Amino acid sequence: METTQQKIIDAAIEVFNVDLSANLEVVADHAQVTRRTLHRYFKDRAQLMEACQTEMQGKCRSAMMAAIKSSTDPLAQLEQMLYAGIDCGSKYAFLDKLQQHPPYRQMPDTPEGEFDEIKKQWFAIVTGLQKTGIISAELTPAWIFVLFGGMVTTTINALGSGNVARNDIKRFALFSFSRSIGIHTNTNE
Repeated sequence: METTQQKIIDAAIEVFNVDLSANLEVVADHAQVTRRTLHRYFKDRAQLMEACQTEMQGKCRSAMMAAIKSSTDPLAQLEQMLYAGIDCGSKYAFLDKLQQHPPYRQMPDTPEGEFDEIKKQWFAIVTGLQKTGIISAELTPAWIFVLFGGMVTTTINALGSGNVARNDIKRFALFSFSRSIGIHTNTNE
């Protein structure tokens, strides 16, 4: 059974993804709790935002690890990591918007080391695919990493715009990312 605290966090994520400026009363209503109950768990908006960020980091870390473990084929792993990044990014898009607002720039970053293992595995996958010639060796893994993040952001923006069909979004992202890093196999066409 879901705890009240988790129910509030989930409600806040849903509410803030739609309206970043929504007040805590809207979050409490969405969570089907009173404002007083919400304040038993979170003293203010900043504390609730921090809990949302912690939730996002844990979920995204788990999704990336699941993507890595989903296959022994490095190309399939990279594809699943792209999809995991898109799924996490779209669910927690409001946190990216928050980082653009001065009062929230001070939100705690991901503690160093938490994503280090995932990042190390991502780089190993890309480097391995470059050694086999599947990914262009003309690009550095660091550049490809930036492209990967950019593709996730572009996909989330396209999804949010409503101008691209939801059922096409991941296919378009994979095609675009694959071509940008020199993959031209039948798997991604």
